[in-house]
Amino acid sequence: MKKLLSIALAVVMLLSLVACGGGGEEATEEGLYEGAPAGLAERDTPVKVAVIRNLGADEHTAQFLAGTIEEGTSLGFIVDTFTTNGDNAKFEDTFNQVLIGGYDGIIVSHGQDNAPPLIQQAVDEGIAVVTFDTNVEIEGVTVTAQDDMSLAELSLSALVNAYPDKTPKIIKMWVAGFPPMERREVVYQEYLKAGKIEELVSIGEVGDFTNVAGLNANAIGSLLAQYPVGEIDAIWACWDAFATGAFTALKENNRTEIKIFGIDVSNADLQMMQEEDSPWVMTAAADAKLVGTVNMRLLAKKLAGEDTPDSVEIPATTIYQEDLLAAGGSVTVETLSDVYDTWGKSDMYNEDWMKALREKNAK
Repeated sequence: MKKLLSIALAVVMLLSLVACGGGGEEATEEGLYEGAPAGLAERDTPVKVAVIRNLGADEHTAQFLAGTIEEGTSLGFIVDTFTTNGDNAKFEDTFNQVLIGGYDGIIVSHGQDNAPPLIQQAVDEGIAVVTFDTNVEIEGVTVTAQDDMSLAELSLSALVNAYPDKTPKIIKMWVAGFPPMERREVVYQEYLKAGKIEELVSIGEVGDFTNVAGLNANAIGSLLAQYPVGEIDAIWACWDAFATGAFTALKENNRTEIKIFGIDVSNADLQMMQEEDSPWVMTAAADAKLVGTVNMRLLAKKLAGEDTPDSVEIPATTIYQEDLLAAGGSVTVETLSDVYDTWGKSDMYNEDWMKALREKNAK
């Protein structure tokens, strides 16, 4: 009897699987991507996308990944995300797993020196690729970035304008070897050579990406003893992880007369900027979630067979402490659009067929 019961259960399970397969066929007849260009409309299986981010799992990363996931899912894609903490060996292992994982498209964020040959392999295998803050020159790959020259210009001009009667003496927080920082450095050198700023010291600790703020808090803290009050006007931090470290050091050492001018933003950053007696007075940033969204739209266009540009820059917004406080002092990344109409909104590469797919998938 038990044997007969087992056979009966197996038959029921088999029939259930067949029924599931029938549902998939019905969805195929209706069209998974009906109304999209042929590259998508002719598909009978869901698009699979891998997003590989070679940075730590900080808030900026979370926002970027959220943008890719929400946009991809709204279009009917399956989106898997991977973070590799700046570990190039882990990045390579992850990428190789993705290559054999049946993915149709890959978004690469912050790939380093070992990224280009891996991306070339993906392209050779017919996988669509979009990159963010990754230096590659491969035919068919769209390279995206925040407008880093603009970010540097906005933050440095704000710093200089804050000291109209003098050449500000500054600590520069920067490190070589990362594409966005290298681009920001170009503008910094222009300001330095023009005599608009006086650099006292350049510093920047990265380590393994798990404690960048802590490393830099210690580095700035040890420097402050060398420069009595009045000898440092400002800190220019070309990455918000550097700025948060500087913020901690200035607060702990009662040196909030030194002002921070930064680049990039997160909810934690905004909270620091809105604290009482905060030295962090300004930052320039692009919405990380919007960057992820635009990257996914570009990948969708590639998968649909539409033309995409070789490179795309996402514009920046200037965020001032005084504006945040005037808005009530509890502004978050989600509500920044109430303060600045340039934040979080863009129709870049938002095609009509994408809007139609979102409406279809929202039902």
